[in-house]
Amino acid sequence: MSTETTASVSTHVLDTSVGRPARGVGVRLFARSGREGRWQALGDSATDADGRCADLPALPEGTTHVRLDFAVEPYFEPPPGDGPAGERWDAPAHRDGGTGAFFPEVAVTFAVVPGEHHHVPLLLSPFGYSVYRGS
Repeated sequence: MSTETTASVSTHVLDTSVGRPARGVGVRLFARSGREGRWQALGDSATDADGRCADLPALPEGTTHVRLDFAVEPYFEPPPGDGPAGERWDAPAHRDGGTGAFFPEVAVTFAVVPGEHHHVPLLLSPFGYSVYRGS
């Protein structure tokens, strides 16, 4: 819940290569006060079956900048064992044994406004990504 002095953040990850939410992507939340402030790690989470992080911690009062670090590489690694077992490995780009992640991690830094909610989705594929301020 946000107040007049704090901002709040949420995110979700969609795997555009298969048109589904990306489950199990690690997300780490950082915050700082001012451009020159030191980053403070606030917590770790992972996306659920809907691609959302339901348990990101609240931002400290005075936060002006937030960084979300997404651990993309483990999500795109082939499953253990012989052959593709996960739905995301149905794409032809993964069948030839490639590692699947050109960008092993994605760091998104953005400014926040006290009292506002900031929803920042990550649209993900093995060879690119996009982010935007959602609602």
